[in-house]
Amino acid sequence: MRFIGLLASLLLVLIGAQPAHAITGRFVKDFEHPFVGLAVFYDDEGEFIGRCSGSLLSPTLFLTAGHCIEGADSARVYFQQDAGAHFDPVTELDPVTGYPETCLTQPCTTSSELISYGYPAGFPNTRDAALLILDDPIILSEYGVLAAAGSLDELATRRGRQAITFTVSGYGLSYINPAKTESFRERLMATSQLVNLRSALTGGFNLQTTNNVGIGGGTCFGDSGGPVFYGGTSSNIIVGVTSFGLSSQVCAGVDFAYRTDQEELIEFILANVPAGESVTIVEI
Repeated sequence: MRFIGLLASLLLVLIGAQPAHAITGRFVKDFEHPFVGLAVFYDDEGEFIGRCSGSLLSPTLFLTAGHCIEGADSARVYFQQDAGAHFDPVTELDPVTGYPETCLTQPCTTSSELISYGYPAGFPNTRDAALLILDDPIILSEYGVLAAAGSLDELATRRGRQAITFTVSGYGLSYINPAKTESFRERLMATSQLVNLRSALTGGFNLQTTNNVGIGGGTCFGDSGGPVFYGGTSSNIIVGVTSFGLSSQVCAGVDFAYRTDQEELIEFILANVPAGESVTIVEI
């Protein structure tokens, strides 16, 4: 398996899981979700240790995956669609945005408050969610909204569920195999379909969707923490955060997201909303 951001040692031991990193398959550039950002993480000595994706739920509340913040002491979050597209491997810096070391252009800010939901925990309830409180507000015309608790439950047994569309968004690898790795370091999005909500790997806590070029697209290394939207590419209703996949050498097959329509997780998020801000929750 792959985890889509920083390695998660416990699940690697339990089931060989690997973190996920970038949108694959039939993807397009994502200008639809300006609240989806690229999070860069640093250790307590300020050294770069990895990157993930995530979503702003309010001006300073950023939702990502729990495994992304393991070993991290601080973060910087970019919201440009092409946040690292001009990365120079010689200088190891994007001269336009400053990725991954500084903010040369906006919108971009830092975070020194990283809050874990409790990852790692028992499987399949990995508790793979976390929040960043941004040091400066990012003012946008819209933010991600959360689906109400239990919104996906009825899909577990619905006939024709293959026709149910989800949209994934994030920054990460777009092609990977033993001979080739390609990362655009841009915010990309793709659609996928539901596979399972009640298997041994999901158990009501995770959302399993397709990652198949013939069907649409999926996630890969670097997309961890990025949102899974209920519906097509214009949706901003978040039902999960990208968590892990089943392949280590390539990004194909199926993807797993940690469901955000869980009452306990929603309560955790609401308990950490900064003063003066609010998070929107909707029925689907």
